[in-house]
Amino acid sequence: MRIIVTTAQVPFVRGGAEIHAESLVNALKSANHQVEIVSIPFKWYPSDRILDVMLASRLLDISEANGKKIDLVIGLKFPAYLIPHPHKVLWLLHQHRDAYDLWGSEFCGLSQYPNGLQIREAIMNADNQVLRECKAIYTNSKNVSQRLQKFNNFDSIPLYHPPKNADSFHCQDEQNYFFFPSRLNPTKRQELVLQAMAATSNPVRVIFAGESEDETYDKYLINLAKQLKISNRAIFLGRISEEKKIKYYSEATGIVYPPFDEDYGYVTLEGMLASKPVITCTDAGGPLEFVRHQETGLIAEPTSSSLASAMDEIWENRDWAVKLGITGKKYYQSLNITWSNVVEKLTL
Repeated sequence: MRIIVTTAQVPFVRGGAEIHAESLVNALKSANHQVEIVSIPFKWYPSDRILDVMLASRLLDISEANGKKIDLVIGLKFPAYLIPHPHKVLWLLHQHRDAYDLWGSEFCGLSQYPNGLQIREAIMNADNQVLRECKAIYTNSKNVSQRLQKFNNFDSIPLYHPPKNADSFHCQDEQNYFFFPSRLNPTKRQELVLQAMAATSNPVRVIFAGESEDETYDKYLINLAKQLKISNRAIFLGRISEEKKIKYYSEATGIVYPPFDEDYGYVTLEGMLASKPVITCTDAGGPLEFVRHQETGLIAEPTSSSLASAMDEIWENRDWAVKLGITGKKYYQSLNITWSNVVEKLTL
């Protein structure tokens, strides 16, 4: 088939969504399909710009190219999944979260605009129209499916996929640190981890890998570490190569990943593939579909004291931590998380 994958991207920002789209394209090509990505540059500020990119998406015609029919469109992200096509399947990473689960929270920017409510209603109406157009609706996690049912009253099927280079993750002797690889962003809650480090009973070290959309948040976190007097234990690497990331996973004592209501969370799966225990929080969303408390990792309350206790528990019980990691790897392997399964479902 001739297939187009539609997604959206903030220029110069790269994260899990971009890896997701590229990996899907590679998997489809491996199954002998012709595939291209159509990516919409997304700007959400000022709020009126959201309506502009929604309209631009709806006006695009990708029913054919060079006179040849496009057989299937797979929509991944807002607003690119608004692009019309007679045979469209949705594999939803997430909707525009400011209009849904983040609305009114400390992480929401849209609700702070005078016209925020009107923009939110426009987004919801457009989403409901597109959901009715789709031949099938999948999501990348149970968490995203639950949101879709809660806010839009549409059923969907969770469809897990492996992280990039899944076969390359491995375990080596731990080197006395927790690893937290993620884009630096308030919703990922690096700040909470720093506060927890200041409350641990042990000299816990955390290596952070990733960068923010702008330098201000990077600097804020580094300054916070200084204020908390943990700069010698909080290491910020910035963006690192895939090879270095896999190495840091392999030698970690454990993985810390406490995001707020994450959609899916590659970090959880990568930690399990590396046979490392994963520490997350009770409101983390997607990671809770994989982390089993005291079986494959630890689930703490989203407070500095609770997270600190969990970090101390792993730090002080290394043999037990190794067993948690081994169980996590076995659990991952039992879930049949493969690209062949994804391609089969999306192309039916």
